Amino acid sequence: MRVDHEQRRKHIAEAVLRIAEAQSLQEVTMRGVAAEAGVSLRLVQYYFQTKDALLMDALERLTAQLDARVRESIAAAEAPPTPRTIVTVVLTNILPIDAESRRIARTYAAFYSLVLSDPEFVEKHGTPQPDMLEAFLAKQIRAAQQAGEVPAEVDPEVKAAGLLAMTNGLVSSVLGTQRTGEAALAVLTAHLDELFRPRPSAVG
Repeated sequence: MRVDHEQRRKHIAEAVLRIAEAQSLQEVTMRGVAAEAGVSLRLVQYYFQTKDALLMDALERLTAQLDARVRESIAAAEAPPTPRTIVTVVLTNILPIDAESRRIARTYAAFYSLVLSDPEFVEKHGTPQPDMLEAFLAKQIRAAQQAGEVPAEVDPEVKAAGLLAMTNGLVSSVLGTQRTGEAALAVLTAHLDELFRPRPSAVG
């Protein structure tokens, strides 16, 4: 029987994500992952030579899950989507406002806690995803400026960094039960309303 190696890698990585959501990653071991996945330690070591390699693979798969949610939401929105629609969809999908987004948010939080406890993890692997996301948001804000929907004096890079930082803070407040997902969404929407102007055709 032909072995589906990618499916096995995915099965093992998803065990890491389940551990991250339910517990933490500070004390995660290859043996613990093997037990969660229901496979042998040797099999885990066959596909992932180091724990860091396993964690990075799991993080990349988590990022892909979030990316898929964003793409589906954009596809379901207006066509073609405006810059505001894209920025709103991206940031809204980060907020834990339903079961799947809460799972993703909790799992990302576990990776963030790992970074706080192990700064060398970032030094070795970097943080390309947040940087790429900030750049993507800045690009959308710049496009909205060109369309006259965002004030010219706004710095797209600074605003993108601020929106993302605020959204991450809202995520923490929801996970920490300070506010509901709906309340966090209302805060985000208020900030986006301040940033984006109505289209000229909509001004009556």
